Amino acid sequence: MSHNSLSAWYADFFTELPNAFWRAAVPERTTAAEVGFVTRLAGLGPGSRVLDVACGSGRHALELARRGYRVTGLDVSAEAIAHARAAAAGERLDLDLRQGDMRALPAGVRADAAMCMGNVFGYLEHAGTQEFLADLAGLVVPGGTLILDYGFVAESLLPNLTLEEPPMTFGGVEAVSVNEYDAVNSRWLTSFTFRRGEQEHRGTSVQHVYTVAEVVRLVTEAGFTGVELYGDADGTPFRFGSPRLLLVARRP
Repeated sequence: MSHNSLSAWYADFFTELPNAFWRAAVPERTTAAEVGFVTRLAGLGPGSRVLDVACGSGRHALELARRGYRVTGLDVSAEAIAHARAAAAGERLDLDLRQGDMRALPAGVRADAAMCMGNVFGYLEHAGTQEFLADLAGLVVPGGTLILDYGFVAESLLPNLTLEEPPMTFGGVEAVSVNEYDAVNSRWLTSFTFRRGEQEHRGTSVQHVYTVAEVVRLVTEAGFTGVELYGDADGTPFRFGSPRLLLVARRP
């Protein structure tokens, strides 16, 4: 499980089978609720600029563009970006979608809000996470907002921990997962096998597990202030056992 700094585990994980699985796994109402949360908490107005890292197949980016925001989406997966571009073209939406690694954010972008949804926070080694947040702080304008969505925060993951998960099928793709908790490095490791007919894709995801206090420290050290913690997109305050952490912070 050692990953050198040149190639992160996610670089070749998100091919068509896992992407098709996750595209089908999330209901539209969930996306609408999350986008509503982002626009409300970030106080976005007409034409506000939003940076979406990593945007995946574009479920948030497309919805934000439909609502009139100027969106830049970045994702490492060529397949996901191609899917999002096709969807944007089909709806005649003006969207800036780029293939790229979260460790190399586009320098020319300025954002009123930067969002990191769907557990992407936690993909990187500790030093990489520190650099990622510092880079985001450089792109968010003063008075702008950072929003992190993190389901693998310790206070959410550990009280609800089940290593055994039944296979799941979405969009005609079956996913079988074998989980392991690496206690020495506080990492949640999942070996996935995705299958559709004769096609198969295997990959292992690595999620670094932080406590809430550690996430707040990381965000604060990167130059954000006024941290607010929620347990879901309806604005419920975060508490022990909440399904996920939604963190909102400001760029002073």
